[in-house]
Amino acid sequence: MECKLDNIIVNYHICGEGRPILMLHGFYPDHRLMAGCMEPIFNQRSGWQRIYLDLPGMGKTKGESWIRNSDDILKIVVDFVEKVIPNEHFLIAGQSYGGYLAQGLVTRKRELIDGMVLICPAVVANSSQRNVPEHNVIVKDIDVLSSLTKDEANEFESMAVVQSQKNWERFRDEILSGVLVADGPFLDRIQQDGYEFLFEIHNLSKPFPKPTLIITGRQDSTVGYRDAWDIFENYPRGTFAVLDMAGHNLQIEQEALFNTMIKEWLNRVEEYKD
Repeated sequence: MECKLDNIIVNYHICGEGRPILMLHGFYPDHRLMAGCMEPIFNQRSGWQRIYLDLPGMGKTKGESWIRNSDDILKIVVDFVEKVIPNEHFLIAGQSYGGYLAQGLVTRKRELIDGMVLICPAVVANSSQRNVPEHNVIVKDIDVLSSLTKDEANEFESMAVVQSQKNWERFRDEILSGVLVADGPFLDRIQQDGYEFLFEIHNLSKPFPKPTLIITGRQDSTVGYRDAWDIFENYPRGTFAVLDMAGHNLQIEQEALFNTMIKEWLNRVEEYKD
């Protein structure tokens, strides 16, 4: 589906009916990252409308030349929400850069947001200033790696903590598939010159009171887990988890725990009363 805004067309997909959940993927992949980990949870759970979009320069949404920074991308997300689900209450789930955008969206639409999930969220925009552990592979499968091309192996090894056949297949289908079609020059420009918001997103005027879940990977060498703990007091109804045997793609490497925590978060949203 296409959402035509003033100066950009945003590609998106909607699954199911009910309360809307906006799904925001990370930097370089596309909507398949979020659909891959979220859709299995809703196969046996009705009452939720899942909205997956491709962010600019990723998937089928063009990286327009006028887009300079994350503030512009956040404005696109805000405009998308106002056109697709105008004046409706909704939830947000964001992974990595999508988690960074989700935090920004709270500053723009907090009264309409009924809950939020941050999956391995970027909290500190400047990667050189993040508090991250060294990359540490817990399970290495030589047979899997030897079956891949050099480029595939490099992509998988650079992030995977548990390098199994199943995890490779999910990484290939849900993450690498989007990376391969991304607009590299556009994203490199944003990453180098405009990744950080021009406004402060962490010093909220008041805490965000709705059910929140922050899930991080103990071995996440991309964004880490310590920086996310520093913002946890912004979310008085928050659950914070650090999962062992999980890197930046914890939704794949710790699938069972991830699914259980998302279901528990949905339960809390359904039970929440102002």
